[in-house]
Amino acid sequence: MKHTGKRNRTAILLLVLLLGAFPIASASTAYATEATRKKLQEAENAKKETEEDLGETKEELENLNAQKSSLQGQLNTLNGQLQEVSDNIAKLERQIDEKKKEIEITKEELADAKATEEWQYDCMKKRIQFIYETQDYVMLEMLFSSASFSEFLNRSDYIEQLSAYDREKLEEYKETKERIQAVELQLEEEMQELDEYKAQVEEEKNRVAGLVSQTSTNLAGKSNEISQAESEALAYEQKLKEHEQNISELQAKLAEEIRLSRLAAQSSWRDISEVSFAEGDRYLLANLIYCEAGGEGYAGQVAVGAVVINRVLSSVYPDSVVGVIYQGGQFSPVASGRLAAALAENKATESCYQAADEAMRGNTNVGNCVYFRTPIEGLSGINIGGHVFY
Repeated sequence: MKHTGKRNRTAILLLVLLLGAFPIASASTAYATEATRKKLQEAENAKKETEEDLGETKEELENLNAQKSSLQGQLNTLNGQLQEVSDNIAKLERQIDEKKKEIEITKEELADAKATEEWQYDCMKKRIQFIYETQDYVMLEMLFSSASFSEFLNRSDYIEQLSAYDREKLEEYKETKERIQAVELQLEEEMQELDEYKAQVEEEKNRVAGLVSQTSTNLAGKSNEISQAESEALAYEQKLKEHEQNISELQAKLAEEIRLSRLAAQSSWRDISEVSFAEGDRYLLANLIYCEAGGEGYAGQVAVGAVVINRVLSSVYPDSVVGVIYQGGQFSPVASGRLAAALAENKATESCYQAADEAMRGNTNVGNCVYFRTPIEGLSGINIGGHVFY
């Protein structure tokens, strides 16, 4: 029994090789196929993904342009602030130069005042020395040597005026020193204030310059991002055109296949009793069911088997299980190599064999449907498991 199974598998594999080498005859050259619909669905999905990518890229591009405009505005503002700071610094430096000139003049005045101060000081010292040493004697001599009382009063008045003069000069000397000290202090404070203000302006200038540099760097980065986004958008647009062209071609092809499939539905059908199944048909059909609906329930497996048998019964398809399954472009597991791998190891489960037996007896849960695929929008039919049958 085991040897018979091996012989059957060997015969089927040989038949597969022969069918791969020679085209299988059929009553029609074009049919609506699952492969075409699958390609169309994949193309539409790819187009949708590309449209989404393009939309995201354009949105990102719009955001980047807005950010770039904002940065450009910031840069213009900062440049204006920098110019204003520079103008303030230039004005301040002129004021400093003027103030330095004033300070030099004041220093000269101070030098003259100090020279006068020294002269006054020397005079005062001599005057005080004279007063302490001789004034009392001189004063008395002047008073007592008066020839008359009137002269005595005049000399007394002179002495009083002389004392007042001494006091006045002393006060002038004190005022000169105080004025010099006040001017020096004022100039020192003004110089300190100017230096502090200049330092603040320089600090502000450095801050604004740093912001300008940083903003310029950010602006350059945004420009690069925008260039990259624009390149991506162009690439997506080109890709979208390619998808649209592919979809257009597939839609035209599918429309023609559907037209021929409807024509096939109106053609004559054989009765199951008129079909002679060849050795290995059950093995082949069970493994195809495994590839197409092995993970689904029993109803879905029967439905796949029924589609194959319906095609065998239709006059516009090959009249054998082998011919139907290996007809070009009809079942994706054939093209992908999955069916060949399943046949080599007999992957079909017991339920797949039961479904094959039921379909080969002429039982169908999908009527005369000859196609099935994963559901897509706009396609109506009998939904069983993960497929729609039509």
